[in-house]
Amino acid sequence: MSSTLYFNGAILTMDAGNSQPEAVLTNGELIQAVGSLDDLRAQMPASTIERDLQGACLMPAFVDPHGHFPDPGFIELFRVNLASAPRGDCRDISTALQRLADKARQTPKGEWVMGVSLDNTAIAEGRLPTREELDGVSTEHPIWVIHASGHNGAANSMALQRHGVDKNTPDPVGGRFGRDPETGSLTGLIEGISAMGDMGNTDFLIDRDRFWQGFNATRQEYLAHGVTYAQNAWATREMLDHFASLPADQDPGYDLVLLPIGELEPELSDGSSSLDWPGNPHFTLGPRKLFTDGAFQMQTAYLSKPYHKPIDPDFPQGMAYVTEQEHRFQVKKLHDLGHQIHCHCNGDAGADMFIDAVELALKSNPRSDHRHTIIHGQTLRDDQLARIASLGMTVSFFSAHIYYWGDQHYSTFLGPERAERISPAASAEAHGVRYTIHNDASVTPTRPIHLAHCAVNRMTAKGRQLGRGQAVSALSALRAQTIDAAWQVFQEKGRGSLEPGKIADLVVLNRNPLVNSEKLDSCEVVSTIRRGAVVWTKHH
Repeated sequence: MSSTLYFNGAILTMDAGNSQPEAVLTNGELIQAVGSLDDLRAQMPASTIERDLQGACLMPAFVDPHGHFPDPGFIELFRVNLASAPRGDCRDISTALQRLADKARQTPKGEWVMGVSLDNTAIAEGRLPTREELDGVSTEHPIWVIHASGHNGAANSMALQRHGVDKNTPDPVGGRFGRDPETGSLTGLIEGISAMGDMGNTDFLIDRDRFWQGFNATRQEYLAHGVTYAQNAWATREMLDHFASLPADQDPGYDLVLLPIGELEPELSDGSSSLDWPGNPHFTLGPRKLFTDGAFQMQTAYLSKPYHKPIDPDFPQGMAYVTEQEHRFQVKKLHDLGHQIHCHCNGDAGADMFIDAVELALKSNPRSDHRHTIIHGQTLRDDQLARIASLGMTVSFFSAHIYYWGDQHYSTFLGPERAERISPAASAEAHGVRYTIHNDASVTPTRPIHLAHCAVNRMTAKGRQLGRGQAVSALSALRAQTIDAAWQVFQEKGRGSLEPGKIADLVVLNRNPLVNSEKLDSCEVVSTIRRGAVVWTKHH
């Protein structure tokens, strides 16, 4: 077992006292000691490698509090990326159609062509392509273009046929099919997880071989940005089968917590689902996942007051994905089974549904330290944060939205006043709510330093500061992606801070991120250490 001594730099432990010791000693996969350089030199083995940080910064590797690993690899390898600035360069629908046509020419007839990351708020036409436009690309391939949010999409005629949808298909609860107001014919638009079905899953069209190719590509991306522990936060039965295919004695080079779809219970836990689990120790089953609403870009996030500029007069406040009765049933079921729940709630009305359901579940079955978590929580009000604190709940904020869609929140989604409060991390701190921040890859790329910059400086892509009063310190933003993120999924005893006995997952940054935090995004990852071994190094 090799040991390494790290010294001569800023060391941020993220322990309870935020201590900054002189040195850290690792031994094999674990941290052996933290303290003064003299003390650690006195106890280190003779064969210890000494790593002089030369003024750089050592801290715990980042923990992704919410994302969809390995979806970024699927996009890179198998799908047509239609992202617009600042995530890509697709400026209009004609560009998107051309890229889909190029892919169709390379794809055998009858096989799917899938575009991803198209954002109606960032392309010239301000909408998704129509069925007719996608039919113009090909009538011999099913074509499916999923929105950047992952909550909506557009399909051509063959894809709608494969999906089993025609003009007479009724809209499901929490979803809808776009229809021509005069003829009733399908426009190709599909909104909501219930309406998208399998086409909305990140593992759509992914077989076992493609899964592991995507896994390896995503692993390399995450390690390059200092992330050593991540999530698959919407694990279908098929996705769980892919993860379970790895033999228990193999190290995949990455550690993950998997969040099964809540509807898979109780069969998943009682063994009646026939899934061969737990399997590999590097993949841990974590919270169960639920939804109450959609996303802001197509205005399916569920708000208590209308959108600033509603796009659908029939749904001025967005839409709930489930009925209140069904949601309360699912929350109580999972709570009574002893599971932690992570629930997607973008709008404050969606959050009300979950908070109410948790309160009812706790009244009938009190549980201490359940850590039920609101995911995104972008429009949480102060009265909600007070309830969250009193109920022992927690939040993971989608702080990257401030940069990527903050300008649209200000002008279109929420308007100036409500936009100032998106991802209200400072208010959460004031109410004593422990929180994390996330990128929700592949909605936005996993970039923990930039994400921290978003929470600290709250700058939009066009340079507007959005809600100075909701800014948090650099230390808080980094804790939200290290020890707090580990805590949020009950992993704080083994990772998330530099303390003896914890897994030696570390990251070296080029400088101390607590200094000049207004330029936090100028920090860079120099190297990433996983389980005591260097797994990524920046080459100059």
